[in-house]
Amino acid sequence: MTNRRAARTSRRPGFVTLAVAVMAAPLLLAGCNAEKDLDLSAYVEQTDPADVLYNQALANLEAGRMKEAIAKFEAIDRQHPYSEFARKALLMNTFANYRQGSYTEAINNGERYLTLYPTSDDAAYAQYLVGLSHFRQIREVTQDQREARRTIEAMEQVVQRWPESEYAPDAQAKIRFARDQIAGKEMQIGRYYLERREYIAAIRRFRGVVENYPDTRHVEEALARLTEAYYAMGVVSEAQTAAAVLGHNFPESDWYKDAYALLQSGGLEPREDTGSWISKAASVITGS
Repeated sequence: MTNRRAARTSRRPGFVTLAVAVMAAPLLLAGCNAEKDLDLSAYVEQTDPADVLYNQALANLEAGRMKEAIAKFEAIDRQHPYSEFARKALLMNTFANYRQGSYTEAINNGERYLTLYPTSDDAAYAQYLVGLSHFRQIREVTQDQREARRTIEAMEQVVQRWPESEYAPDAQAKIRFARDQIAGKEMQIGRYYLERREYIAAIRRFRGVVENYPDTRHVEEALARLTEAYYAMGVVSEAQTAAAVLGHNFPESDWYKDAYALLQSGGLEPREDTGSWISKAASVITGS
């Protein structure tokens, strides 16, 4: 009876593993002091006080050791997730990643900060860092302007939510630059169509600049190109209106001189049609 009970017990899951472990234990511990020699540090993460980690991170940051600083800030977030130091560390981690050029990480950390602490005193700065991280990734006008649009979205949050903050003026400057980039891209595409005599497609791009980006440096050329495109299509009234609006707003512009000369070559001159979309857009350009 005893032998049958033992046989059944030996077939239980885990019994063999447990038995081997128990039998091997004396061999593993033989000749050593278990309390003294058994090292558990590989299995237990060392936890440092939050203030110590934070000061170490700041020291690394000041010394320009960004990777070390980021590692310390992340340790605070991991080891002391509900502390005030965790909040500060997340913000500084955003800054450190931005300084290091790790813009994706900076954006992710900044957006996480805004989700966790949307009403904190440093929320404006976190949003500003997100905007800066997008801004630093804006490409040349000849390339995709996705980051310019994201810069505008992020920086408009700074201006709208924290208009009195110290970051608002620079946020507005970054928005103007990004808008100018997008308008420049639209002009590039419009010129491409114009050169290929795809006038309707070209006009669509130039019109977008006039209506959506009237405060950029590209609006002068856009009006001149509209004069050229409409004139080439034989839509004389719109060509004259584009030139008239251009001359009214930028009378000394070389673009106006070119548009005027083009109309004169056909025996025409600038004349505004107040019913044209161009005339209506003029109020935005002039600010009247």
